[in-house]
Amino acid sequence: MLICVPGVLTKDDVADFRRVMDAAEWEDGRSTAGAQSALVKKNEQLPPDSEVARALGNRIISALTANPRFISAAIPLQIFPPLFNRYVASDGHHFGVHVDNAVRGDRLTGLRIRTDLSVTLFLSEPEDYDGGELVVEDNYGSHEIKLPAGDLVLYPASSLHLVTPVTRGTRVASFFWLQSMVRDDHARSLIFDLDTAIQNLVERLGRDDPETVKLTGIYHNLIRYWAEI
Repeated sequence: MLICVPGVLTKDDVADFRRVMDAAEWEDGRSTAGAQSALVKKNEQLPPDSEVARALGNRIISALTANPRFISAAIPLQIFPPLFNRYVASDGHHFGVHVDNAVRGDRLTGLRIRTDLSVTLFLSEPEDYDGGELVVEDNYGSHEIKLPAGDLVLYPASSLHLVTPVTRGTRVASFFWLQSMVRDDHARSLIFDLDTAIQNLVERLGRDDPETVKLTGIYHNLIRYWAEI
């Protein structure tokens, strides 16, 4: 399941993020990479434990928990503190094919999560850089993602993925992981499709329509059946 969520941050939010990030100190992005990922990773990131990264990350989490499409797609149990990276064309930045670590731990809070979903929140407009596509591989082939600033993409953390070399400009993004209450990707996809259909019915028939009420009950019972909390 690969799902895009538009407008997580407003353009004003993005501009404010970029102003703060541009004034911050950056470090080698390999500091948070696993052994395999470090071999193919060349970028920069904000120090994960810095006040800047934590403050911006908290703003992202607040926006996510207020976004119905994100909640519907992810059914989040725990969200890892967001990290921030940038790929600069003049430095030949890229990130080769890799799979994210199955478990992530946060040194400041002690939080440990199983990484069910990976998240990339774009903080640069597509026209501001060339290359830098996120490429996610699944059973149906390779998918290139390059979204407007403020939009994000969710995809299974078990997927092979990469970021193509940036050949012009600078690509800035936030990236992080979450543990879903519904572990199975196929089950989570079915629940998302059902919820989307229910919301469409609500718009047409109203929330008190008997069939809508029945489907809403099925939705909650499926979560009840599959949820791990």
